[in-house]
Amino acid sequence: MASFELNPGPSDSQGVSPRRTFIVNAGLLMLGAAVTRRLGAAETVTLPFATGERELVAYPQKRPLIRLTTRPPQLETPFEIFNEGLVTPNDAFFVRYHLSGIPTNIDPAAHRIRVRGRVTQPRDHSIAELKKMADPVELTAVNQCSGNSRGFFTPRTNGGQLGHGAMGNARWTGVPLKKVLEKAGVMAGAKQVTFRGLDRAPLDATPAFVKALDLDHALDGEVMIAWAMNGTDIPMLNGYPVKLIVPGYYGTYWIKHLSDIEVVENVFDGFWMASAYRVPDNPTRSSEPGETVKATVPISRFNVRSFITSVADGATLPAGRETVVRGIAFDGGDGIREVAFSADDGQTWQPARLGEDLGRYSFREWRIAFTPRAGEHLLRVRAVNRTGETQPMQPLWNAPGYMRNVVETVRVRAA
Repeated sequence: MASFELNPGPSDSQGVSPRRTFIVNAGLLMLGAAVTRRLGAAETVTLPFATGERELVAYPQKRPLIRLTTRPPQLETPFEIFNEGLVTPNDAFFVRYHLSGIPTNIDPAAHRIRVRGRVTQPRDHSIAELKKMADPVELTAVNQCSGNSRGFFTPRTNGGQLGHGAMGNARWTGVPLKKVLEKAGVMAGAKQVTFRGLDRAPLDATPAFVKALDLDHALDGEVMIAWAMNGTDIPMLNGYPVKLIVPGYYGTYWIKHLSDIEVVENVFDGFWMASAYRVPDNPTRSSEPGETVKATVPISRFNVRSFITSVADGATLPAGRETVVRGIAFDGGDGIREVAFSADDGQTWQPARLGEDLGRYSFREWRIAFTPRAGEHLLRVRAVNRTGETQPMQPLWNAPGYMRNVVETVRVRAA
């Protein structure tokens, strides 16, 4: 059985709360305490946009992360973590829930994944059965919230005002969803597959969080049900004991605590597909502020993105000395073809060197040597994927604040 006390409690002078525990297979592991506001003083981080001050809080199985909300918990990864390696540690991985009734006690031996609907053999699979269904597969893939970087939208949009830390890259181990659906026997005429986890709303009137994929997508062999993340159990707040992995797609589809799979004969019209998580139906998925958007489509694949991770905005670099600038790039699965770097606000560009390739759904490292002259420099980085898709120089806007992928700017001074 796995369980945890959700609300961080008071810490002692050493920063350890003796009452916060996480129990796995009868083993008791002490975790770090929360960082909380006390008498007007707090350990905080200030993100570079309006109302960007956030507390750093350590929940069970997590190091101190940037807390956006408490019910449900929404935790953002401090951006400096992305400079430590291509794979994001489990305890630093961001957390995003939609409904406040999240599970805090799950018995993995009793957990079942129910498969029903337009199938010839409805089934309830235990995790043990799932693991025996096929040889396990491993895939390194980025999970990114569609509202990642929403705090930088101008004009401001509704929704959580996130910085750049609502993303992470992990090695996922599991079984292809295709094997599960083949075992159940998909009936002719089926159109989509829906997915639901164990999180629940406090009010019956709130729509259940159910997402859907087209049948062809669900059967592509890459969508998987994962039980491991970076070689160990998925953390509770990231979806323990099993999680739907949808490589290249925004995190809204990555259902945590997966419990129900239903094959349906129509396009699913639940709230979280038909009304929420939709973007303008045009090539840029953008609109103008105040514009009435006539047609929308469900959000789907990532667009291409890149970041500088080794140099923070506002940093001072040594003038006349070489600095190696590095960062990450990724897209929705075509793979990164090239990354270009500019030290003069995009007037001129130089090719960066790409690093290790962990797969087309993974972060890809890039790096370049830069010797700045004394003065101010505006650093920019732009990625191109293997189909030629690149990043816009000016930010695109839409009312929900989704899919930001502008060429970002890092301002530094050399002295």
